[in-house]
Amino acid sequence: MIREPALHRPHVVLVGGGHSHVQVLRRMMMRPWPEARVTVVLDTPVAVYSGMVPGFVADQYRASELEIDVVPLARLAGAEVVLTPAVGVDPPDRRIRLEERAPLAYDFVSFDIGSTVAGLDLPGVRERARATRPIARLVREIGTLSASFLAHAADRPFEVVVAGGGAGGIELAFTVRERLLAAARRAGVERALRITLLQALPEVLTGFPPSLAVRTRRNAAARDISIRTGAWVAAAEDGGVRLETGEVVPADSLIWAVGAGSLDVFRDSGLPLDEHGFVLTRPTLQTLGDDRIFGVGDCATLEDWPATPKAGVYAVRQGPFIADNLRRVVAGRPLRRYRPQPDFLTLLNLGDGHALGAKWGTSFEGRWVMDLKDRIDRKFMRKFQVLDDGGGTTSEFSRMDRTAMEAMVCGGCAAKAGQTTLDRALGRLRAELGAGSANGSVRLGLDQSDDAAAFATPRGDVVVSSVDWFKAFSGDHWLNGKVAAANALSDLFATGAEPRYAMALVNLPEDETPEAGAETLYQLLAGARSLLDEHGVALLGGHTTVGPELTVGFSVEGHPIGERLLTLDGLEAGDGLYLTKRLGSGVVLRGVMLGQGRGAWLQAATAQMVCPNRKAARAAVGAGLRAATDVTGFGLMNHLAEMLRASGLAAELDVSALPALPGAEELLGSGLRSTAHEANRRIAKAVRIEAEASRHPRLELLFDPQTAGGFLAGVPEARSDDFLGRLRDANVEAVRIGTVVPRLDDGAVATIGCRSS
Repeated sequence: MIREPALHRPHVVLVGGGHSHVQVLRRMMMRPWPEARVTVVLDTPVAVYSGMVPGFVADQYRASELEIDVVPLARLAGAEVVLTPAVGVDPPDRRIRLEERAPLAYDFVSFDIGSTVAGLDLPGVRERARATRPIARLVREIGTLSASFLAHAADRPFEVVVAGGGAGGIELAFTVRERLLAAARRAGVERALRITLLQALPEVLTGFPPSLAVRTRRNAAARDISIRTGAWVAAAEDGGVRLETGEVVPADSLIWAVGAGSLDVFRDSGLPLDEHGFVLTRPTLQTLGDDRIFGVGDCATLEDWPATPKAGVYAVRQGPFIADNLRRVVAGRPLRRYRPQPDFLTLLNLGDGHALGAKWGTSFEGRWVMDLKDRIDRKFMRKFQVLDDGGGTTSEFSRMDRTAMEAMVCGGCAAKAGQTTLDRALGRLRAELGAGSANGSVRLGLDQSDDAAAFATPRGDVVVSSVDWFKAFSGDHWLNGKVAAANALSDLFATGAEPRYAMALVNLPEDETPEAGAETLYQLLAGARSLLDEHGVALLGGHTTVGPELTVGFSVEGHPIGERLLTLDGLEAGDGLYLTKRLGSGVVLRGVMLGQGRGAWLQAATAQMVCPNRKAARAAVGAGLRAATDVTGFGLMNHLAEMLRASGLAAELDVSALPALPGAEELLGSGLRSTAHEANRRIAKAVRIEAEASRHPRLELLFDPQTAGGFLAGVPEARSDDFLGRLRDANVEAVRIGTVVPRLDDGAVATIGCRSS
């Protein structure tokens, strides 16, 4: 049979999750885009909607109400996610440089990365000011302002200086006042407060209708907010802000809300930049220097309209244009031309339920203006917030048909053959053909079910070997490679061996072009090398095939760390059972796959998965332990059962002690399961589950398949202090989840109880 050549699907990369790009993802969700592969590169999974930040400062909104978790939005749109900051772009090579990892290739790329704040390089400003960008950091840090205010001495006013007389600075001056006065009322204390707004230009709100500035001044005076124009800041000092005139304005807190500053991503790209370092774009939103690169929002300056303000309202309006133009450029069709609106509705939150507004050269104010702003902002946010505060799907997205997504099989170690399948095949093999160790050199082989094999060379050296691979769990192939390497190395660490050499085993998707396949292989191996090199493991080569799906793994070899290996059959009654790493990676990855998992949950899971169990293994060998394993695709309960059966013992487990990854309990509680979960749960037939434990929200963690999971060790009481001390010295956390006990009369491998609710 002659295979049809694979069709090239252009790779479109969205760098940043700003106000324009979330609209691209929303449109992809509503109208799928099979003609292209789309990847979103994010420095943080959560984008903050700038329009609602002043309301958050005034305690009118919860933080979650102004946040867009881009990860579930991207997954519902069919886009892959890379959670790593972009640090540069190389147009000739069509690659995006990423922080501490291999560059990412693209066919077309769009940047929506926002901006920083100008003037941070003035003396003392970066160290002493609360800058308004990145917005997420301001949101995280604003709570400390109230604490500083309440801790301030009552004998003089608490001085807040807001630098910047644009819309953002005006709103913050008003809303900070409301926040601090409300904090004092709640605390039942009296504190004097003085707020000063410094504007370098002759008037605040330059470029807005003059009547809006008049209303602003009148409302500021009514609230004892001082506005000083023509005040150029020269430096920030302890206790004050020094102006260029030499005057020092008292400041216990400085909020820096001056104009936008450019980020460094385009600095050495060779692309044309404006005088402030922003990339220049045409009306099609393509950069002047490269038609394959687009720029939207604050990070770009329109060549034909360079005076367009760096304001979120323009990024919102550019969203439909960039969404259309990316599809058009991939299809080779003419692009739409964006022209910034000459006038737009301005709404300024005063923090006390009132707002100022302007449109068509006139201004207005009142509670109704704030009500209007609130309705507009909430309507915008509903389009992009996939998950509610409890982790459930919001009504806007609950009607989506996820049938095709739910049919997808999980990747990672959740794609392993089931424990029952493996036991049956190996049991028959041993019974019919023997264990295969007749030559006498085998130390660990088919007659044991240990994590690795071991054999002695003719010279007497012991070699420990293992092979492990899995179906890719992410479209981020650098991450797939790194996690696969960590997973393979942990098999050797679990036997108390130090890996030295690795060989790659990769199956590339048959529907990829040779060019795309080469890029996938490069990303996989680069990700793996980043971890193998760190651990002194040499990648010697490997084998690559082509098939229906992407799989990646490694054959690894090494040598024992100590005089004896850690084995499954080394448990003794009375041993404490200690587990490193949290459980739940299987259900978290499943949740992310279905657009039901938060970006922060994905970050926590992947951060754990890329850390092999080297430190734990060294601690175990150093403390003289005998029994250990690593927890992977069969889940904690099955891997523990292997140890208990090999040792002829049982265990008592405390379900309340099981450590959980962020989001795992929520997802399991919603009924979500990894596709390997039910197969893993068959072990429950051999386990006693007490009534209280059966109702515990962490019970299902026992059966969740783990990818590159934790180190499980049996620790005699006499050695526990030594082992735990070594773990602490290595900054490795471990929890005691149970105790080894003699074999139970009914043959159950474990009793699962609940020490605390």
